[in-house]
Amino acid sequence: MPRGTKAAAGAVNRESPVIVAGTGPAGLVAALGMAGAGFAVELVGPKPRGDDRRTTALMMPALHFIERIGLRRRIEDFGAPLRSMRIVDATSRLIRSPTVTFRAAEIGEDFFGINLPNTELNRVLVETVQADARIRWSQSLVSRWEIGGEAVKAGLEDGSAVLARLAVAADGRLSPAREIAGIRTTSHDWKQSAFVLNFAHTRPHVFTSTEFHTESGPFTQVPLPGDRSSLVWVVRPETAAELMALADADLSRRIEERMQSMLGRVAVEPGRQVYPLVATLALSHARSRVALVGEAAHVFPPIGAQGLNLGIRDVADLVDAVAGHPDDPGAPAALSAYASRRRPDIFARTGAVNLLNQSLLSDFLPAQLARGTVLAALNAFSPLRAFFMREGLQTGSGFRAFGSAVREQIRR
Repeated sequence: MPRGTKAAAGAVNRESPVIVAGTGPAGLVAALGMAGAGFAVELVGPKPRGDDRRTTALMMPALHFIERIGLRRRIEDFGAPLRSMRIVDATSRLIRSPTVTFRAAEIGEDFFGINLPNTELNRVLVETVQADARIRWSQSLVSRWEIGGEAVKAGLEDGSAVLARLAVAADGRLSPAREIAGIRTTSHDWKQSAFVLNFAHTRPHVFTSTEFHTESGPFTQVPLPGDRSSLVWVVRPETAAELMALADADLSRRIEERMQSMLGRVAVEPGRQVYPLVATLALSHARSRVALVGEAAHVFPPIGAQGLNLGIRDVADLVDAVAGHPDDPGAPAALSAYASRRRPDIFARTGAVNLLNQSLLSDFLPAQLARGTVLAALNAFSPLRAFFMREGLQTGSGFRAFGSAVREQIRR
């Protein structure tokens, strides 16, 4: 029987307040977060593969939650801090925007976040989950779901079945749990691909990430420890195929030219990957005892370091929402509170990412003028720049800081 269909899931072998389906980073963080909130957790899914050469820039709000579950010190040594973030207009269009540099020190932070290899992040998460006695890890897949009024039942491919009050769906963009809960999605194919790799360079990056805006999308360099960086290059699918076929020396030269030799000589490392850019958004974060986190809830283009950061914020809000329902974490009131918490953040991120990507792809002169005007204003006015930096880290924080500044002025 296909996954994600309503069917009897077999005899129940065990019960758990919470089942987490999916063992990517969002699922592993969800298991640890729910266990930290005092719930016994059944984690379902195979051990993550060790060949993911991508990196993840975990920003401060996500790092705060990682610290809350006791992992921040274990991952910091593997990553590089992002102290500055720079936007460079590398288009050849009539209207060009000024270069804008955002510095964490301007808003009183040491850094915006930490960029680290997914292999190291996954390794630490796996080790921590395996050492947590509150988490039972079944390295199988859910083959059948059954949702009732008081519980959700998961039938596993190993023949066992689990009954839980809450199912946390971290099972990816094609989420069977989302399907069985009846949560609809919207989707958009950007007709773009993300070309991803790591590379070494001869000049130091000084912990600065640079996003070159091009007509096909952003070309983003993000620091790694030492004289190394990761690259996410958004291009048309046919260009991605051409880049994949290039010899290392030719690709290194192409990257160096695109970066205007900013980091000196470039040497690409093994492990190129290409990912099609398809945006997916669930119309609700929760329904029928199923709560969506990570890519089961939203799939974003790799622009502005959203991805896993949003997934971790999903988990943080879910943990806070169910904490007041220790006897029934899947209660309608808990899931309604969770969905309400996530709505403003997701709405803001969706709008910002779509607007930025569309402004790069558009040849419409007024769109280019609007984009140039915004970047010029950010470059010229430090209070506006600080507002955008705070909002970029956490939705609403820029408005709160602005309100605090106004109140301080009134008191004076």
